[in-house]
Amino acid sequence: MLDPVPRPASGLAVRCTRALFSPWSRLSLLVAMLAAAAVTVVLYEPQRMLSAGWPPQLSGAAAVVLFGVAYGACTAAFVPRPLLNLAAGALFGSQAGFVSALAGTVLGAGISFTLGRLLGQDALRPLLRGRWLKAADAQLSRHGFRSMLAVRLFPGVPFAAANYCAAVSRMRYVPFLLATAIGSIPNTAAYVVAGSRAGSPTSPAFLIAMGFIVVTGLAAAWVAWCKRHRLRGR
Repeated sequence: MLDPVPRPASGLAVRCTRALFSPWSRLSLLVAMLAAAAVTVVLYEPQRMLSAGWPPQLSGAAAVVLFGVAYGACTAAFVPRPLLNLAAGALFGSQAGFVSALAGTVLGAGISFTLGRLLGQDALRPLLRGRWLKAADAQLSRHGFRSMLAVRLFPGVPFAAANYCAAVSRMRYVPFLLATAIGSIPNTAAYVVAGSRAGSPTSPAFLIAMGFIVVTGLAAAWVAWCKRHRLRGR
């Protein structure tokens, strides 16, 4: 009588590895990371930068670079970009603040896109069944640069939501980052200028910046309204 062939000990390890790296396990890890980041933001209260200012021991180019890195991490953790843009202008002025804020914008978008692509895409793509979800996915996948450029120019979609939606779609890295960098320039500049001139709210620069912010906000609402009715018509 033949003895039963023992199963290799590595079988359990293989199954555990597959379960650990399955799409839903990776998505759970992403959700846990984002929840932890959101809790950290709530506890830390980054809006205190507008009142307390930047640490006095940090100054010059190093401070601008460090703020850009912190900006990117904060946007990935759902800190509103307008708040960070105002802080950049208030802390470093129009020029240095704009450079730091724009670099942080691209960095934060890249972090969110990478996390969404590696940890969330495989699990979420099969769930794109609704009409609006399919339409958004098709638009981002086929016309990635043009679509993301429009989203950044007319900031009606929250920054983090746009990043993760693009990550779930078939959009590529380079068009995503390039459209983010170009499309974020006007809105970022307006908020940074407003932050740098907040001490003189009657100055022409402040009034122009605020006017631009209001106009782009209304334009974003109008575009969203038109898009909604067009999808209903289809």
